[in-house]
Amino acid sequence: MSVDAVVDQRTDVSIRAKLTFTAARLMLRPLLTHWPLTSVGMLPLSLIEVAAGLLPTPSGVRYEKVEFGGFTGEWVRPDTAPEDSDGIVLYFHGGAFVTCGVATHRHSVSRIAEACRLPVLSVGYRQLPTVRLAGSVEDCLTVYRSVLAEGFAPERIVLAGDSAGGCLAFATALAAAAEGLPRPAGIVALSPWLDFDCAAKLVHPNAERDAYAPVQRLPLLAKLLGADPDLDPSISPVNGNLAGLPPVLLIASECEMLRCDAELMTERLAAADVPVTLQIWAGQVHAFPVLGDLLPESTAAIQEVGTFVRGLTSTATGSADVAVLAG
Repeated sequence: MSVDAVVDQRTDVSIRAKLTFTAARLMLRPLLTHWPLTSVGMLPLSLIEVAAGLLPTPSGVRYEKVEFGGFTGEWVRPDTAPEDSDGIVLYFHGGAFVTCGVATHRHSVSRIAEACRLPVLSVGYRQLPTVRLAGSVEDCLTVYRSVLAEGFAPERIVLAGDSAGGCLAFATALAAAAEGLPRPAGIVALSPWLDFDCAAKLVHPNAERDAYAPVQRLPLLAKLLGADPDLDPSISPVNGNLAGLPPVLLIASECEMLRCDAELMTERLAAADVPVTLQIWAGQVHAFPVLGDLLPESTAAIQEVGTFVRGLTSTATGSADVAVLAG
């Protein structure tokens, strides 16, 4: 038995989105195509997180740092959250498992928290060159165990992330299921990397159309992560035991290289009888929702995330919000 996936095409493209796409194509793509994927090459990337930490924090939210032993997180609590709210979002940032962190994603996470009207725990998991993929997954699973131990009900917890963090949202849910932990309420993945076998992506037209993410770097990165698909295909979330996963929202750009992964995961989730909605947005860069207020499409996508999350975590308005999203 399988469910029918909801596939939603968004075709309007703003002028700001077109300008952002062109700028990324001209400046970011050449840089990322040739950036050395070595320990020395990864070292300067850590400065991105340091620099982001110097930026002013958004208004309308409160922040609280959390220590997890070896890595940190940050609670982002919006003023829009009801006092009696018991739902939360665990957010895993993107950055190809080599860069970014809590600070780089503070603005977008704050907007997600406001849209969901829930506290968000942004997770600064360890990444390359400190740990490989298994270490990043273990950190995220540690946080999920921690919030369960604190008394948060699993049916009020949504796992979310962008790019590498989208992979971790699925990997955490699958690892939790394998450990016998209760499943979360839902999963949100923005432009997720879900299949470490890059064969399909290398020959897909989007390998050339993507604004800035170079698909030819993925096989080496997968090996550095210890996620070589030739050695263990099950490491890729698309090959996991998907049956029993909670409802999923996937958002991807129409022309990004990781659209393949979002579409493949949508097919396999539907075949596993998991409710899934895939939104394909035209003319956007990879992981465009994290650009926050820069693009109208980013703001709109974050509102979609908010509707989806509220529909899962609010028993009073759940069915109505989900119906709005699907429509």
